[in-house]
Amino acid sequence: MIDFIIVVGYFALILFIALRGKIAANSSSEEYFLSSRSLSWYSIALSTIATNIQGYQFLGMMGSAYLYGLAQANLEINAVQGILLGTFVFIPFFLKEKITTITQFIKVKLGAQVALFYSLANISLFATITLGAALFWGAYAADMVFGEQLAFLHSNRIVRIGILIFILGIFSAIYTYFGGLSAVVKTDIIQFSVLLMGGIAVCLVAVYHLGGWEQLYLKTPKKMHLHLPASHQTLPWTHLFGLFFLNINYWCANQTVMQRALAAKNIGHAQTGLMVGGVIKYFMAVIIVVPGIALYGILGDSLGEPDLAFPYLVKTYLPAGIKGIILCGLFASLMSTVDSTFNSLATLWSVDIYSTYLNPKANDKQKINAGRKAILVSLGTALLMGFILLYLKFDNPNSAFTHTLNNLRYYINCGIVVLICSAIIILKPQTKRVLFAFLITIPLNIILQILLPEMNYFVRAFWVIFFGLSIAIIGSRSKLVSIKSLFEASTPKHKFWGFMLFLSLLILHYVFH
Repeated sequence: MIDFIIVVGYFALILFIALRGKIAANSSSEEYFLSSRSLSWYSIALSTIATNIQGYQFLGMMGSAYLYGLAQANLEINAVQGILLGTFVFIPFFLKEKITTITQFIKVKLGAQVALFYSLANISLFATITLGAALFWGAYAADMVFGEQLAFLHSNRIVRIGILIFILGIFSAIYTYFGGLSAVVKTDIIQFSVLLMGGIAVCLVAVYHLGGWEQLYLKTPKKMHLHLPASHQTLPWTHLFGLFFLNINYWCANQTVMQRALAAKNIGHAQTGLMVGGVIKYFMAVIIVVPGIALYGILGDSLGEPDLAFPYLVKTYLPAGIKGIILCGLFASLMSTVDSTFNSLATLWSVDIYSTYLNPKANDKQKINAGRKAILVSLGTALLMGFILLYLKFDNPNSAFTHTLNNLRYYINCGIVVLICSAIIILKPQTKRVLFAFLITIPLNIILQILLPEMNYFVRAFWVIFFGLSIAIIGSRSKLVSIKSLFEASTPKHKFWGFMLFLSLLILHYVFH
């Protein structure tokens, strides 16, 4: 009962804080979408990582770590590479242009037609897989840990998870609808704190029952390597090549992630916030991956469904009260992702589509209303996708579902990487050639999967992006921008800490290879 009270109190607190900052009817669209460009570095750091961490990290990634060990941490720590590129290459470009959406930058560099395709691709991805996956993982996690307490919703497990998907989607949409980015950032900071407490508790409990940190090497030595053989089906070391490009998509061209940096007071706050976020990613890798490895050391391979790793640790080893905090942490990871995605969808639709094509003379009130309508529509598509993913998960419960979802995302993400890289590195890109390179990535992905089904999906993504970029570059008939000129630090201190962060990533790969 105490756990249930904690969760209800948590939801009430989040709703109170979010609606307390409700956007007034006469507010500007910049206030609603970008919090009046007033965010400090700590808000950017915490809100960005809170948005990034989802329920699938605690369930999907922990389950994958149970199967594949430390290699799963590559998906967390190598985010630093994408964060550094976003910090020193993309953010200076974005802030100089004073853009609200990344689409506006694409429009300046590649033209209106390409920008429209870019925006529609992101809107489609956010409104389906991104939101649907977040809702699914949050509901799935809640049921895994608190199935008995939630049995009053429905006796059938699948139906019960479906009901939770619906409830969580409605709740997150409500405060995003009324509060805009300010409400999202305020709630994200609280949600990240709860998420962090829950993650630390699970990690320490798992290591304690394993027998201590040194037992990770004594009982699970084969799981303590970042680099698995090239022949590994899911996480070969060669997946790092594809991951390099895909991190550019997530940390440099993703409106949901970049929106906080776009709302920064200045470039210094934006760069500091993103780098601090990079340091936090290291810490998140520990509390997400280590418990999965520790559980393997405790149980061996007796856990039939890998995504049960996190719920097993919570249900088996944590006392009442602490379980409630853990569940709040899971809900926090869900809502911080969902509310951020709703806000970004509203921004993309209002700025890129409604204000540009449907009503160019729209005033601030009309822009905000258009964004709010987009939230309502995307809520419907998100719920539908959440139910579809629920079916897919239970159709094959023994798989590491996080990799299934990644595979789906990358069909669109590969083309987005081609666009954003072309906009940055080609001096005078040929618009039609770049658009063709973007569109060819989807059929190319499908063809490679049919012809080479054994090819790892990260490696396949690398070749698809490489081929697409080659088409864009060769057809540009223009020089490439020098690599050195792309990097810009607001101060020498930012440059120094950026280098140290990059060096730390290299050291981790060397030490844990």
